Amino acid sequence: MPSIAVILPCYNEEAAIAATVEGFRQALPQARIYVFDNNSRDRTVEVARAAGAIVRTERMQGKGHVVRRMFSDVEADIYVMADGDATYDAAAAPALIAMMLDERLDMVVGARKSEIEEAYRRGHRTGNKVLTGLLASLFGRSFTDILSGYRVFSRRFVKSFPVLSAGFEIETEISVHALELQMPVGEVMTAYGARPEGSTSKLSTYRDGWRILRTILTLYRVERPIIYFGAIGALLALAAILFAIPLVITYVQTGLVPRIPTALLSTGLMILAVLSGACGLILDTVTRGRLEVRRLAYLSFPAPGDPNA
Repeated sequence: MPSIAVILPCYNEEAAIAATVEGFRQALPQARIYVFDNNSRDRTVEVARAAGAIVRTERMQGKGHVVRRMFSDVEADIYVMADGDATYDAAAAPALIAMMLDERLDMVVGARKSEIEEAYRRGHRTGNKVLTGLLASLFGRSFTDILSGYRVFSRRFVKSFPVLSAGFEIETEISVHALELQMPVGEVMTAYGARPEGSTSKLSTYRDGWRILRTILTLYRVERPIIYFGAIGALLALAAILFAIPLVITYVQTGLVPRIPTALLSTGLMILAVLSGACGLILDTVTRGRLEVRRLAYLSFPAPGDPNA
């Protein structure tokens, strides 16, 4: 039987962590449950330890830092990651794991479905749809819920994933990593409930939404440099041509170039356009090399459910 680890990042979840640990203990009695505390100012650590969880700490503030520590320190064949706020359906974990093993997947996302407005506010749903659509348009395919914190990972996903994010944008980075390496992934609709009384959300709609949007654009620049810098070069070249057209017409008619500053501007823009395109070509080669290294690291681990592992 593969070893299973439930990993729960937590920050000030005294009111919910005991119920979360108990829910996963009932759903996955054979799993080790880890709670990684991120500088909580309440009794999260004491409550989690009393509930029977293995408690670890991460001093650098931010969910991305916690996920990096969890992926580095915990050893298992299958990783079940959820938030410690008791909003995700722990009873769905066995079905997510079964799907992973049956279909040899590297990640299964628990897409959120909730009819409770307090659990999944309309503004968050709209923002999630916009960001999910943007990710799909930029990277070609996506999930229906890229911001879900409920995911099941294989060992080869976890150990080949170089976590770079610091905060709530970590889910976006995880999704892009899976898409770029063309991993076999799946998605299952799961129930999403309201937080228990006394537990409050740490998500800031506009601040974290902007950080996620910025992460998507940054990852697109890193993973698709030839398109990113090529588009910039094309815009610069178009501007240079538009500035140059009147100069060419005047030169054909009179044999003179009366507007020297405009000519210099057009020449400078065209030089920048060529440089931008060249940067895109060079960085595309670098990106391809990085992708090959990540792919080889990913392939160094056996597939989930492999009987020969």
